[in-house]
Amino acid sequence: MKMILDCDPGHDDAIAMMLAFASPELEVLGVTVSYGNVGLENTLRNALKIRELCGSDVPVFAGVPQPLVSTRISAEFVHGRSGLDGPVLPEPIRGAESTRAIDFIIDSILAHPREITLCPIGPMTNLAMAMRLEPKIVPLIKQIVLMGGSTGLGNWSPAAEFNILCDPHAAKILFESGVPITMFGLNVTHQALALPQHIAAIRGNGNKTSVVAAELLEFFKLSYQKRYGYAGPALHDPCVIAYLLKPDLFKLEKLNVVVDDSSGASFGRTVVDVYHVLDKPANANVALEVDADGFFALIAERLATLP
Repeated sequence: MKMILDCDPGHDDAIAMMLAFASPELEVLGVTVSYGNVGLENTLRNALKIRELCGSDVPVFAGVPQPLVSTRISAEFVHGRSGLDGPVLPEPIRGAESTRAIDFIIDSILAHPREITLCPIGPMTNLAMAMRLEPKIVPLIKQIVLMGGSTGLGNWSPAAEFNILCDPHAAKILFESGVPITMFGLNVTHQALALPQHIAAIRGNGNKTSVVAAELLEFFKLSYQKRYGYAGPALHDPCVIAYLLKPDLFKLEKLNVVVDDSSGASFGRTVVDVYHVLDKPANANVALEVDADGFFALIAERLATLP
């Protein structure tokens, strides 16, 4: 499966990158990087460090540094000042490509019509801008599998999940594009908690990448313990990659999703018609449940194959 991973590393983004790099079923054409958890300078550096750690040669492309309209937010208090605080990561030998992320996305889709799965697991500005700059790519996108939103409460405001709140206007463009969308929101990713036994299994692989992954998760869990009282961190972003590999790990339902880009308390909310009370067609396949143990077994199994 040809795919482009659009991310803002980020601890859970890092695990998603590792899982993608460790999965030969996925042909990762490139990693495009957005601002998000921290500023673009740091998210780009983090993507390069994770690529170096994994021994991958997948090209990395720098994207946009800010949202389409709204003011940039960030999550240093969750991910640390670098965006990947915790373990010491290798300094990258190879840098990012000179091509802009938006141009890479457009060129790739035009070169491989109806073959590429786009996987945004951070703010969706890069993809939205690509669609606006070259509208003819929209019907040529095979599918979008994204992490963002929720069927219920938010995590960055009472109504909004972080990735969507970063750029609701961009997310709205994706959900209204007509491209087949599969959505992994907080309602399902908060079922995928990296509990002590899951972290121990990953660490138990013994290879360098697995040990670093376990150290990342140990740091990541601190904010979840403080904010939610959870025993482990939620692995939001790797759900997207796990779905591409083993869709039977998840229960999904086709539902109507609207992104609220109006000002007010619900800014950034994904309004999901869970009970089908509106006479509107479904525009997303929404994940509702995950087999958490199977999910973490897949991660541990795949990370064991990396350096």
